[in-house]
Amino acid sequence: MQDRKAIIAIDGHSSCGKSTVAKDLAKELGYVYIDTGAMYRSVTLFAMNNGFVNNGTIDEGGLSKNLEKVNISFKYQPEEKINETFLNGESVEDAIRGLEVSNNVSAVSAIAFVRKRMVELQQAMGNQGGIVMDGRDIGTVVFPDADLKLFMTASASIRAQRRYDELTAKGEVVNYEEILANVEQRDHLDSTRKESPLRQADDALVLDNSDLNKAEQLEWIIEVLKERNLA
Repeated sequence: MQDRKAIIAIDGHSSCGKSTVAKDLAKELGYVYIDTGAMYRSVTLFAMNNGFVNNGTIDEGGLSKNLEKVNISFKYQPEEKINETFLNGESVEDAIRGLEVSNNVSAVSAIAFVRKRMVELQQAMGNQGGIVMDGRDIGTVVFPDADLKLFMTASASIRAQRRYDELTAKGEVVNYEEILANVEQRDHLDSTRKESPLRQADDALVLDNSDLNKAEQLEWIIEVLKERNLA
């Protein structure tokens, strides 16, 4: 195994389990997990709470002037076994996972100054190595020289069902068709946006987890790391 701890970049479509496998992998390796999706969701929640998002329209000028007020941090909660997200010192883990944030996060994420600021924060968090980071542009923009790049995907219907199950397990009343429409819309927006569109890095390995459970995914990645002398 190399002396310096690795940088592992996991990109892929929405609701394909990137965060879950990234958390499990970080725990297995003793690495830090950085949830970039939660960072963009937190900015979106901040924009919504402060009136910078109205009926799908974003006040980019207002958001730009106030973006420096956004402070995002993570804390692992061992009892709940979750990586909790904090926005300006307040836990927003549940708030950022709701459908309203999901419906606005792709548009907010597409804004150039938002991506620039988030990329700066992400690079500062991870440039020493020993991190697992997931998102849409980690292997292409944030860490193009990452030691291992994965591109995760699954069919839209399977991803929508997983999201539906996740939300209903929390007691939320949701509609599968609405979630499927949201997944498909986010795929389109993420892949066609001007700023850092979602795409597979040339040297990324594809992990289609449509028919894999969490244990099988983790085992597959660990084997790849061993083959590359990274674990």
